[in-house]
Amino acid sequence: MSQQSRDDQDALIDALAQTAFVVTAVLGRIGLEHDLSLTQLRMLGVLRDRRLRMSGLASFLGLEKSTLSGLVDRACARGLVERSADPDDRRAVIVALSARGAELAAEVFAEVSEQLLPLLAALGPAEQSRLRALLAGLLASP
Repeated sequence: MSQQSRDDQDALIDALAQTAFVVTAVLGRIGLEHDLSLTQLRMLGVLRDRRLRMSGLASFLGLEKSTLSGLVDRACARGLVERSADPDDRRAVIVALSARGAELAAEVFAEVSEQLLPLLAALGPAEQSRLRALLAGLLASP
């Protein structure tokens, strides 16, 4: 690999890391305002548009089932999620946002959008579309 290629890759990795730092800082501030950890925010985000079995949610969040159980217990106690039996497998548990959880998830998403959209203002619509496609491809790869 040439030095220029290595420098370009290093610059790309640095840009990704800097972007992650900015996004994490925004999420952290918003989570703090709502008394939510980053993991709780992630759970709300994952469940915004789907209901998942506990095992699927654990996989999505990269958590052990025992860790997820505590997370879901605390969210249930706050009225943010609900558990129900899976109609296809009574041994499995489905987790979904409650009405209050869906309301909070929408509120948090709006706040995150408000704080992150200025970062995208320098990009035109075509560049934003390209960035979205590139990020989606990056996240879809193993």
